[in-house]
Amino acid sequence: MSAKRLLFPIIALLLSGTAYAFDAMDRHYIFFPERTLQASPGVAGLTYEEVRFSAADGVSLHGWFLPGKKGKPLLLFAHGNAGNISHRIDNLAHFQKLGLSVFIFDYRGYGISEGQISEQGSYKDMRGALAWLQQRGWKPQQMIYFGRSLGAAVALQLALEKPPDGLVLESAFTSVARMGWHHQPLSYALFGWWALSSRYDNLGKIDQLRCPVLILQGDRDRIVPPKMAQQLFARVSHPKTLYLIPGAGHNDTYNIGGEPYWEQWRDFIKESFPPSAHQGR
Repeated sequence: MSAKRLLFPIIALLLSGTAYAFDAMDRHYIFFPERTLQASPGVAGLTYEEVRFSAADGVSLHGWFLPGKKGKPLLLFAHGNAGNISHRIDNLAHFQKLGLSVFIFDYRGYGISEGQISEQGSYKDMRGALAWLQQRGWKPQQMIYFGRSLGAAVALQLALEKPPDGLVLESAFTSVARMGWHHQPLSYALFGWWALSSRYDNLGKIDQLRCPVLILQGDRDRIVPPKMAQQLFARVSHPKTLYLIPGAGHNDTYNIGGEPYWEQWRDFIKESFPPSAHQGR
C-alpha cells in the first residue's frame, strides 16, 4: 500500500455523497490493479496450470496452480494491492523451493480477472479460491493461507471463516483507518473516515483467530509501520511468532531477509504441519 498514494480526493468527489463516489475513492486510493500480465511462471521454469474459477458471487477469476512435493502443504497466496500475479513470479519460485504447492490468483479487476475490486469482493474472491481447491481434494487443514500487505487482510478473513493449519501475514496493517491516521492525519480526520468504504479492520478481528500464525514484518517498512505488526501480534491468543526482518522495507522482505527469512518459513511449516497430517496427497 503506497504511502504517497494514500491521499484523499478532491472536495467535489467527497461532497457527492454517493456510493459510487465511495467506491471510486477506494479504487483510487487503496487498490492499484494492473491488467496486463507481464509474464507467466513458465519463464522461470516453473510447472503450472492456468486456472479459471468463480468467486463466491460468480465473478470469473484467473489464477495459477503450481504443484509441489507430495506430503507438503499447499500455500493459498493472497497478494498485495498493486500489480497482478505476474509480478509475483520470483516469489513463487522461492515457495516452490520449499516444496509447497501454490495457488495464487488475481482479485476481481486485477490481471485478467473480471469485475471491479472492493473489500467485500476480495473476500468473495478468496472464498472462491478455497472452493476451487476443495473441489480438487484439498482441505483447509492441509493449507497455509498467506497474505502480503492488503492480502494479509484477505487471508485473515478466510482464516476466521475456514481455519487452516497455518496462517502467514506479511507487511500487514492494522486497518485502513489507522493507515490513514498514520500517513495523512489531517486529511483522514476531515474526509477519509467517512469517505472510504473499505475498512479491512485486521486489529478488530485477529483476536478471533484459531490457528497458528506467523507474522513477518520489515523493521524499516515506511508504508506499514512495524508497530502495527506488534499490535496485531499482541492480539493473537493461539500459537504465534513475530519476526521483524532486519533492514527490510515493505516490498523487499524476502530479498533483504535472505536465509533467516526462509528459515522462519521452514520452522513454521515444520511445527504446523507434521508429515503424517498430509499423507495421501
